[in-house]
Amino acid sequence: MTTSAQVLNNKESIEGKGSFFGHPAGLAVLFFTEMWERFSYYGMRAILLLFLLDKVEGGMGMGEGESGAIYGMYTASVYLLSLPGGWLADNVFGQRKSIWYGGILIMLGHIVLAIPATQNIFFLGLALVAFGTGMLKPNISTIVSELYPEGGARRDAAFSIFYMGINLGSFLGITIVGFLGQKVGWHYGFGAAAVAMFLGLVVYRIFAQKLLGDKGMYPKKQEQTLVGEARRNNTITWILVGLTLAFWGMLQIQGYFDWSSKQGVAFTTGIVIATIAVVYFINLLVAGGITLVERKRVAILVVMFIGAVLFWAGFEQQGSSLQIFADRHTNLLFGMPSSWFQNLNPLFILLLAPVLSSLWLLLEKKNLNPPPVAKYAIGLFLLALGYYIMVLGANVAITGAKASALFLTFTYLFHTLGELCIGPVGMSTFTKLAPKQYVSQ
Repeated sequence: MTTSAQVLNNKESIEGKGSFFGHPAGLAVLFFTEMWERFSYYGMRAILLLFLLDKVEGGMGMGEGESGAIYGMYTASVYLLSLPGGWLADNVFGQRKSIWYGGILIMLGHIVLAIPATQNIFFLGLALVAFGTGMLKPNISTIVSELYPEGGARRDAAFSIFYMGINLGSFLGITIVGFLGQKVGWHYGFGAAAVAMFLGLVVYRIFAQKLLGDKGMYPKKQEQTLVGEARRNNTITWILVGLTLAFWGMLQIQGYFDWSSKQGVAFTTGIVIATIAVVYFINLLVAGGITLVERKRVAILVVMFIGAVLFWAGFEQQGSSLQIFADRHTNLLFGMPSSWFQNLNPLFILLLAPVLSSLWLLLEKKNLNPPPVAKYAIGLFLLALGYYIMVLGANVAITGAKASALFLTFTYLFHTLGELCIGPVGMSTFTKLAPKQYVSQ
């Protein structure tokens, strides 16, 4: 906490003079707020599946199918709820208030998780964390982009630094929460996540106004359109809503929706989420009140969105199938908690992010910087390469022997390189190309 305060106090002009790794001082408050929030999120995620599976030390005692379904619904909900979280920021609260309210919800959610209670109370805690993350996550990235209205490679470099804050928080969270959860008690781990989010709120409350000025203070409400056009857009939106509900009703009648088990609910939720994503983009393109140029940009973002879905679907297995492989089928060194394998990702990020950030800047100067879509393709290839290595590790595990830790190590290495081609690049590109009134969404 002292380090955060010392860096944040080293401030200069908000409008661009370098004071935080050569960037505007406002980047510092966003860096440390996000660091503590990611501490809480990734720390809790590191032990979530293990807590759901545990039958001996006070866990939920669920099977792999149920636990995986709950983990999948939780992580999917976190990302889906960024849409209403972004809408509230764009239209009601502004980014700054949305971050504050989201952080409070996250802290309350972790407090609920830290209290030994019934299964329903536990799910309430997960819901609060998911809603809070949906409020906070998209909006803090949006303010980063507002610090660089000129765009360019400097903004990409700022997102790489911001991304290091994410992964520093992740590393600390997995280390501390993972150890407390697996070696001391599950609820101590959840409690540590609540403390981390509290620290993030303290940093944000003290320094945001001082270092960010009016950045993100006001909603980016849609500019006034002609009455006839607004009426037409609203009609199209309601038609799309009606068609969506009719589609879901047909699936329910045909028996595709299953509410009888946690796995069935997870499958149903997946269909609902995919439908919402498709309808959202259709509505934005045909009834969003955006210009032809903005429609072309959104079309590019749709392609990148699909690539991101494919990448993160594989990447998020770190907290589920890869975690089970680490816990049951990997030779653990020195009795370390199995959740610590998830620390390889943020550790590699911290080591490699400055290298790739410098590489993008160098290529930019030589006019050789690959376009974002090409970087996405590279990221997907690296994800696949990591899973090929896991095939080799699985071939060892099915013999009954413990697999070497090197299999997971190299898988995480390639996945991390892929993430660096998609994560910070994607955040920067989406804030750059998105229509102004929809930027948080």
